[in-house]
This record gives sequence, C-alpha cells and structure tokens, in this order.
Amino acid sequence: MQQVPALKIDGITLSQSLAIIHYLEETRPNPKLLPQGPKKRAQVRMISDHIVSGIQPLQNLSILQRMGEKKMEWAQQCITSGFQALEQILQHTAGRYCVGDEVSMADLCLVPQVFNAERYKVDLSPYPTITRINKALLELEAFKASHPSRQPDTPAELRA
Repeated sequence: MQQVPALKIDGITLSQSLAIIHYLEETRPNPKLLPQGPKKRAQVRMISDHIVSGIQPLQNLSILQRMGEKKMEWAQQCITSGFQALEQILQHTAGRYCVGDEVSMADLCLVPQVFNAERYKVDLSPYPTITRINKALLELEAFKASHPSRQPDTPAELRA
C-alpha cells in the first residue's frame, strides 16, 4: 500500500502499526505494552483500535489529497469526531496514561494522533484528558526521541 510504518526485523518485514507492536510485545516483552489482566488488555486494545482504525485512516495523505480544498476541514472533522469519543473512553480508563499508570500500546497510538490533530489545527481544549495524557507521555525520553516531528521523513515545516 506504500504506507508507513514498516519494520524490517528478524528476517521479516512487517507493516501496520498494531501488527508491529504485537510482534514486538511477543518477541521483546520489555517494556510491556499490554497489561496483565484481561480487562485492562481489552481496554488498551479498544483504545488502540479506536485511534488506528477509527480516526487515523480517515486523514491519511491519500484520502486528504482527494479532498482538495476541503482537506483541512475534512481532517479536522475526522479527528474531532474521533477525539469526542476517545475523550469519553479515557475519562473511564486513564490514570497517568491511557489505561492506568503504565505506558501501553494505546499510548503509542495516541501521541502521533495528537501530533496530527495539532498539524491540522484541531482545537484540543475540549479534550483535557487527551491533552493531559499526551503531555505526560511527551515528558518520557522514549516519546521525545520517537516523536513524529523528529522522524527522518517529517516535512521540514513540521520538524522539531
């Protein structure tokens, strides 16, 4: 599909964020990206799917290019709709991070989506839980180093 991410690892090439994260969880279990209990694991998976399946694909570059002059409006609408639902979910699951106080797969999905929201000038003030969690995550060195604004393919105007 000529999309990112893709990861060459252990003699295979994987694509799609959640497949990559699940593989890393299974082959390199430290740090853990899924909680132990089935309830919290399900919550992490639900939030991750909500972001990577429900919000993110609707504002992929290939979709936005088809929207022409309405691309900004379309991206804002998709992100706002998704964030309205996500904010409600996180109000029930969040501790310091998306699900409790341990970084999980859901947090790995959240940070790039907030970056996209900022990129498309979405007003984040209606989403205090999302904003708080994102801020806490960006205090962690791993999230600073891997932030979308610091990737080699980031457009110059979006680089940190």
